[in-house]
Amino acid sequence: MAKVGIVMGSKSDFDVARPAVEILKKFGVETEVRVISAHRTPDEAHAYAKSARERKIDAIIAVAGKAAHLGGVLAAYTTLPVIGLPVQTSMMGGLDSLLSIVQMPAGVPVATVGVNAGLNAGLLALQILAVRDESIQKGLEDYKSALAEQVINDDKTLSL
Repeated sequence: MAKVGIVMGSKSDFDVARPAVEILKKFGVETEVRVISAHRTPDEAHAYAKSARERKIDAIIAVAGKAAHLGGVLAAYTTLPVIGLPVQTSMMGGLDSLLSIVQMPAGVPVATVGVNAGLNAGLLALQILAVRDESIQKGLEDYKSALAEQVINDDKTLSL
């Protein structure tokens, strides 16, 4: 069974992470949700990333705001794919989080989705898993077909 680790810098980030958890569970993917801070619990962040493969984690979603170093710290200690999910902030509306995650140094990539885009983080994790899991691939094809059908229906019902 596929498994995705979802690590948040703070418990308050869970509302942003929730759509990722929900879409992963909808596809039958196990999730491991944790609160680990890159700055306040760096030893735990290191241990989490180093042991993720042993725990059968296939990808990690790192949810963080402001300085948002969590994804980079985790990526520094694992070869698993890490997806950064920036959290909206009161200071810069999440631009600070986004830039902190997306501007990684060469050699330490972190894929990044939009600010508060938990659903897209979960879908990106599913697309990574679908490379080797045909049932997830089929589920994603059905999901995208349903999205297209919704737009077609919206277009048909639009009256000006």
